Amino acid sequence: MLAIAGGKGGCGKTTTALGLAAALARDGGRPLVVDADCDMPNLHTMADTDRAPGVDAVADGDSIAAVTHRSTAVPGVDVLPAGGASGPIDRTALRRLGRARQRVILDCPAGATDSAAAPLRHADAALVVSTDRPASLDDAAKTARMAETLGARVVGSVLTRTDEPPSAAAARERALARAVEPVVATVPEIAGDVLSDRVGRASYDRLATALVRRNI
Repeated sequence: MLAIAGGKGGCGKTTTALGLAAALARDGGRPLVVDADCDMPNLHTMADTDRAPGVDAVADGDSIAAVTHRSTAVPGVDVLPAGGASGPIDRTALRRLGRARQRVILDCPAGATDSAAAPLRHADAALVVSTDRPASLDDAAKTARMAETLGARVVGSVLTRTDEPPSAAAARERALARAVEPVVATVPEIAGDVLSDRVGRASYDRLATALVRRNI
């Protein structure tokens, strides 16, 4: 399972989770995005699915396939919303998701709370999302250190809403200086829906390609 984590709310974790999943779907996969932020869930809103059934149903023993939603906003992507769950995502649900046959992407809570730590304890790897603002990058570095401590290998970062082009040395240096490396992809500031924008889609395609090449 790949955790999409970040130190600040609003840095683009849910958008990154869905954008990466959409790119994997365009390449022939059928990824599952899970809302692991049970106290402030918004995956179902962005993916245009019902909120329930969801994570709590999986924890209670329902099959993952039975409670998975097909996103109408992001074609080819399956979604497991929070449902009626609250607090840290249930460990039983995470263990069952860890055995799923499809690629699982966890949309994690922000910060350094128990709720943020819970999915990182079960994830195989973590991708840290941040804007290129210094405060956001500092928080992202703290999140990366927490993920490593909890056993989730940090595979790099994604910089969102950056004015720099994808290969810009300035954006890369700002992130590397705060120990969130490597910068796997950048996503520019886009007016409107970044997931349907041509430039936004290309950014997430590059992210998916980079992760697949590294067997992540």
